[in-house]
Amino acid sequence: MKKIVIIGGSAAGPKTAAKAKRMNPENIIELYTDENIISYSACGLPYFIEGTVKSINQLIIRTPEDFEKQGIKVFLNHKAQKILPEKKCVIINDKEVSYDELVICTGAKPNIPNIKNIDMNGVYFLRRVSDGIKIKEAMQNAKRAIIVGGGYIGIELLEAFVHNGLSVSIVESRSRLMGIFDSEFSDLIKNFILERDGQWVDMHFNQEIVEFVADEDGKFAKLITKSGLELEADFCVVASGVRPNVELAYDAGVKIGSKGGIVTDVAMKTNIEHIWAAGDCTEVKCMITKRPMYLSLGTIANKEGRVAAININTDPKIGERFEGVLGSAITKYFNYTIALTGMTQENAAKLGDKYNIQSISATVIKKDKAGYMPDSENITIKLVANKKTGKLLGAQGVGTGDVNKRINTVTAALQSGLTIDEFLHLDLAYAPPYSSTIDILLTAAYRLKSQMEDS
Repeated sequence: MKKIVIIGGSAAGPKTAAKAKRMNPENIIELYTDENIISYSACGLPYFIEGTVKSINQLIIRTPEDFEKQGIKVFLNHKAQKILPEKKCVIINDKEVSYDELVICTGAKPNIPNIKNIDMNGVYFLRRVSDGIKIKEAMQNAKRAIIVGGGYIGIELLEAFVHNGLSVSIVESRSRLMGIFDSEFSDLIKNFILERDGQWVDMHFNQEIVEFVADEDGKFAKLITKSGLELEADFCVVASGVRPNVELAYDAGVKIGSKGGIVTDVAMKTNIEHIWAAGDCTEVKCMITKRPMYLSLGTIANKEGRVAAININTDPKIGERFEGVLGSAITKYFNYTIALTGMTQENAAKLGDKYNIQSISATVIKKDKAGYMPDSENITIKLVANKKTGKLLGAQGVGTGDVNKRINTVTAALQSGLTIDEFLHLDLAYAPPYSSTIDILLTAAYRLKSQMEDS
């Protein structure tokens, strides 16, 4: 029997608690969060704002009462202030809480750009349930909004606002939308949005915001950029990414990595005995290059929480291992899917010398099923491979057809270390309602093979 104290209640924390209790019902498990809610899907907040998810309660996976029935004690509105590893205790709400094993699941917090008056009324960030509620309320009384940032959250909020009849400006500091993709895919995404909703959406790139300006009531009225651009709106959401919330861990001597997250081993142990970490506060390892990465994704948080719980209850040497990630991600803009996995060609080119990569790619536009099927739709897929080894490196996909299953197929291939030759012989399921006789993935793989043979 162990007393396991968990700090953080969004994704990794509740997963760790539930798994640890199932593995050993005798464990004493206490979960502390500084929020008034636990175990919720932050990824669903844009769809609550949009209205697809009707009630915020639908995003709650398990309530404190559910955990109490399992024998897990939940403490809401309890802020962890300091970890004392030498005493094996945490100061929470000014009281000492002892532990046998401590799991840090403090998550992430928004990146806050250096903009004058950024704490103004009417300027929002989206990270917690309370943020989603405030943004939805602001949207319902507005005609125009500004989104600062053109990444995943920016795109999802754009859909939510347009769906609810707002005009929207996107302001991006970089040169393009969805900069994590190769440039031609960023252009495809931007063009689809503007062709569909250009009368309601305008985009401004390479813009550094210097000031938010209030109206006479002290509420957000407009922003001003370094170039002199001024944009007015009823409210503004800053969606400029997140960073690991690691101050508590850092002050306790827990090792922080080059990407700003907590460093763990494959068992989710930190450098301090009896202290573990999981979720958005941690760094992860790229499966392809083995380099450190930082990704804030619910899938990763849940896996890490599970691994931490298993290894707390067993010998970590023989327990479960979290080997890393590929960066697989997906979102949508209405009926247009946007997804990637592994490395982009631009990323591969940047890292080529260091990791012995000579990248090649093939891009294919094709129907997602037999072309004669009335519901067939075009999708665009790009495969990236290493010419030196013949191994696949990554894939990107966009379109109104079924992109999701193609990206997931490539994800499995990447994790298995398949070469182009091995990949193009995959025995993929076929029927006219689901794919063409030669799937778009295999068409792209054949083109990659031709490039290998022609060189």
